[in-house]
Amino acid sequence: MESGYSTSRHHTFAGNPLIGAAAASSASVPSDSDDGLESAVASIRNLLADTAEEEAAGSGIRILPFRHGKPLVESSYASTNSDEGPTWRLAWQSVHKCRELFEASGLKLGGESLVYLGQRNEVVYWALDFTDLNLVSQFGSEERKNAYVELRTLMVAADWSDENAMGEISIAGHARAILEWHGLCQFCGRCGTKTSPQKAGKRRHCQNDSCKKSFYPRVDPVVIMLVIDKANDRALLSRQSRFVPRMWSCLAGFIEPGESLEEAVRRETQEEVGIEVGEVIYHSSQPWPVGPSSMPCQLMVGFFAFAKSFDICVDKNELEDAQWHSREDVKKALTFAEYKKAQRASTFRVDHICGGVEKGQGLASDFNVETGELAPMFVPGPFSIAHHLISSWANEGVVGLVS
Repeated sequence: MESGYSTSRHHTFAGNPLIGAAAASSASVPSDSDDGLESAVASIRNLLADTAEEEAAGSGIRILPFRHGKPLVESSYASTNSDEGPTWRLAWQSVHKCRELFEASGLKLGGESLVYLGQRNEVVYWALDFTDLNLVSQFGSEERKNAYVELRTLMVAADWSDENAMGEISIAGHARAILEWHGLCQFCGRCGTKTSPQKAGKRRHCQNDSCKKSFYPRVDPVVIMLVIDKANDRALLSRQSRFVPRMWSCLAGFIEPGESLEEAVRRETQEEVGIEVGEVIYHSSQPWPVGPSSMPCQLMVGFFAFAKSFDICVDKNELEDAQWHSREDVKKALTFAEYKKAQRASTFRVDHICGGVEKGQGLASDFNVETGELAPMFVPGPFSIAHHLISSWANEGVVGLVS
């Protein structure tokens, strides 16, 4: 049964404007069709083979550089007197500039190095990993400061009310997930032979003629659930030791082979807090390309889970603590001003990084709202599906969710 949650606004990292329906509606040839992909591949190969043509036709191709899993971004102010603070955006580059930097490192930029992201409005977009270059590539200018920035930092800095900003972060998340997967799938898991990228980075293929196994980008599904005590109008939230002080969130866990999503919700809840769950109701899902590098893209699948037992027994190997919280306390934890403060602080952090200020020079952590007035607790920000699970319950209740 669906929860009735509105999907008109996408979660962070979802709603990528270069793939799916959004891209197909803006191009005569869908970007993910075979015809569209083959045309894009042919175009980039021609440009890489012909420098003169590259200069003339390069405006129809944009490349997003990455280094150690970080996308290249640029930061600027709308005007010198702007009170709005800096804004960031992805720093797309030309084929010519990327080729120059590869050649400066003694490397040749080939089509197999590029990963196809999609096309929109007659522009084709690619991602390119600069990690192996033996120099720190320089793309910026005095007018436009740029740097490679952690995706988690950008996630917090993205203005979730700005459709363009959310599109940028979803593109960066998709690109990072694919590039990191390529780094993990260099060799065949069946025979150990080196693999090579195929179909513009959409798959890898074993080079052993007696094997020829194909590999596709992996997605690791994770259930994330808000456990609800309906009779007493409260929800169960937990803490992990890695959380910043005062932050509480939903339970979550990986799905076991041969297990349904609903079974995973019940098993994880039982294992982590000793609570028996009855009805499980789907809420929404979110791509999560900011997990550990060994899992380039998790898919968070969100649920409401209704408790049948209520005595908590915390597995200390998994959690630091877990407690029932009243609706009133949860509403207080959803203080919007705190999240806006964190988002604004992170935009300045990005601007400082782009200006050459490195970590360890007095900048705030990526997300920590330990500022000024301290609330007893808070929950993850609007960039997380956990926030929307919690706020949906706190503000809308569960009327109509249970059949």
